[in-house]
Parts: sequence; structure tokens; C-alpha cells
Amino acid sequence: MATIEVQSVVTGSVWKIEAAVGQRLEPGDVIMILESMKMEIPVIAEDGGTLRELRVAEGVPVTEGQVVAVVEE
Repeated sequence: MATIEVQSVVTGSVWKIEAAVGQRLEPGDVIMILESMKMEIPVIAEDGGTLRELRVAEGVPVTEGQVVAVVEE
């Protein structure tokens, strides 16, 4: 099985977590929503798999390129 590290595409903060650890994700499912400069940016699952780890929590600041979740195919 492949492990995919999902990265933040912007510097901002985690506004809302949409998926739970252990949840099965389909391509395009929203894992979380980031807030940056008053814009909401969804972090999506590029490929299907199971969400194995969330490395951030709501309200936590993130930087561009930071690994925020781990999905296992």
C-alpha cells in the first residue's frame, strides 16, 4: 500500500476539519478547509484511500508545503 502525505498549498490556518481518521476517501473528497487572507481553501484527497493521520487541528497555523494529513491507498 502506498502512503500519501497531503500538503498545505498555502500559509494560513486550519479553519475546519471535514474528514475523520479512519474514514474512506474518494478522489476529490475534502479533508479540511484552510483559511488564508479571508479566503477558504479546501485540501482535497487527490487519490482514494483511508485517512490514517491528521497532523493538524482546527485553529492551528500551517505553512505552505507542510504535511497536514496522511492517506493510505
